[in-house]
Amino acid sequence: MKLPKLVAALFLFLEWHLMLSGGTAAHQVTFYVRNKCPFPIWPATAPNAGCQVIIADGGFYLPSGQTKLIYAPWAWNGRIWARTGCKFNSNWNPACETGDCDGRLACNGLIGTPPATLVQIAVQEDQSKPSFYDVSLVDGYNIPVSVTTREISQKCTIRGCLKNLNNLCPQELEVLNKNGQVVACQSACLAFRNDKFCCTNAYGTPEKCKPSVYSKIFKDACPCYYSYAFDSPPPLVNCASREYVITFCPSEWGDAYNYTSI
Repeated sequence: MKLPKLVAALFLFLEWHLMLSGGTAAHQVTFYVRNKCPFPIWPATAPNAGCQVIIADGGFYLPSGQTKLIYAPWAWNGRIWARTGCKFNSNWNPACETGDCDGRLACNGLIGTPPATLVQIAVQEDQSKPSFYDVSLVDGYNIPVSVTTREISQKCTIRGCLKNLNNLCPQELEVLNKNGQVVACQSACLAFRNDKFCCTNAYGTPEKCKPSVYSKIFKDACPCYYSYAFDSPPPLVNCASREYVITFCPSEWGDAYNYTSI
């Protein structure tokens, strides 16, 4: 007669295991992560402070032209970025030319080494309220990205860059790989650690911290992204959805709409 209790306990255990291991029963938000770059990338995720849920193991391999679905619970908030030029089967540390997280494939909550283009997301637990997301170059740039709800809407779309910022990067901000190629562009804050560029201390208000010659280069190339901390008007999008599409290297450096059905 104890069998029903054992069965009930087993179901409770399985439900708990699914919640911890990433089973779809516990997931309510889907991110379609697409790689339209002509090279492989290694997308990574990290939760913000106070959010303990690591999605997609914190990182994965994504070949050119492929899409991977990753899932997050409501109330998840964190960042998603792409790593480039990775060699995890070597003794290199860092393992990636950009966005590396201590040489690991699965970042497991670690934040990537800047510069890297960041998608920042806060998913609302109350489904009647919108979720917020933006793309930030506050710490620099490596490749372009677009973000939109899967049901495409103009007001819910962050378009990609108009120009390849790595081709426009001032020499003092360049990040070079071992072959001397520009693989990323630092922000002025990251490169110089200066309050004026970082909007800190005496420059910690919008009135004091104004766009610099460097942030204007970023804004000209990627007008839909945060180019510095107090970018105005804030390029923040708020749209409620269960499905979002994140496309690295969107077509023609800015076309978030030009993709076939997934």
